[in-house]
Amino acid sequence: MVFNIILVIAMLLLVSFIFWLNGEPKLSQEVEAMIQNRLKEDPPELILGETGFTENNGVKLWYEILNPGPETKETVLLVMGHSTSGIRWPKYLYQPMIDAGYRVIRYDNRGVGRSDWVKNWSVRNAYTIHDMAGDALAVLDATGVQQAHLFGVSMGGMIAQQVTIDRPERVLSLTSIMSTGWMNDPQLPFVPRPTFRAAIKLGIRYRLKPNEESFLRYAANATLLLKGDDPAEPNINFSLISNQYLWRKHGGYNVKVGQQHTAAVKGGGSRYEGLQKIDRPTLVIHGDGDPLVPVEHSQKYGPMIPNAKVEIIPEMSHRLAEYYMPHILELSFENFRQGAAKMIANGDL
Repeated sequence: MVFNIILVIAMLLLVSFIFWLNGEPKLSQEVEAMIQNRLKEDPPELILGETGFTENNGVKLWYEILNPGPETKETVLLVMGHSTSGIRWPKYLYQPMIDAGYRVIRYDNRGVGRSDWVKNWSVRNAYTIHDMAGDALAVLDATGVQQAHLFGVSMGGMIAQQVTIDRPERVLSLTSIMSTGWMNDPQLPFVPRPTFRAAIKLGIRYRLKPNEESFLRYAANATLLLKGDDPAEPNINFSLISNQYLWRKHGGYNVKVGQQHTAAVKGGGSRYEGLQKIDRPTLVIHGDGDPLVPVEHSQKYGPMIPNAKVEIIPEMSHRLAEYYMPHILELSFENFRQGAAKMIANGDL
């Protein structure tokens, strides 16, 4: 009798879990068609520059140099966020930088794409933001760059902050977008519960299945989740193309990267003390419609950095939408110019 009751309860829990797991909004017919059409084709080529590998304490790192010519201005190092390959930087972001004369370097964080997935990783042997800051410096060393403008988004903003704190002499300017100085600050809101629950569902449904279609479905759903109520175009097509390229041509997908990068963020702790000592021109950008990292984080850590410009963009979500790019680039170029001018004035550039 007791066994039968336990069995019934277990079945009810399983049914409830299945309903919960499948409870998020379905993709539109248009997006479903985009996925099916994408599966029938190879992705366009996304690697356009000079590529190479380097290491940081035994961790292999892939990088790409865009506009490597000798007549360039300074170098911009693009530092990508949580669980995301460097190939996800959209061309409408980096091409204007190239057109303005900058050399641009992008790379895969450890755990992603063609960089080392750190297969001996465990909770007790986890890497942190401090280690990933060392990765960024290793990429600069490998490409012969003594000083760079750091341009980081989300977790990449945290990494860029840490590099600026640890090695300010390697930094011309800092741009930190939709990021935080301490994600686990008990005085600030964490990831909103609706976003957290939806992300868990998507991870269980799609990221644990090792096939291309599930990976593309995850890309589409995650793009819409991070879009939130932002009216800007979510650019799902690029999400599908870049994830397909990652799957077929750029190392595949590491199912443990979400856990690894979350542990890195948590293990990195607070940067508040170090942020107060930054003396490089700094730009902090955040959207007040961000459904992942609440805008209160930038509103707190941004003013800690001496003379930092803090720009809160109405309705912008946790996406680098093309709609906002002219404004973001205008602010970024001004920050780059200030960084270069400061170094020239100091005789260091």
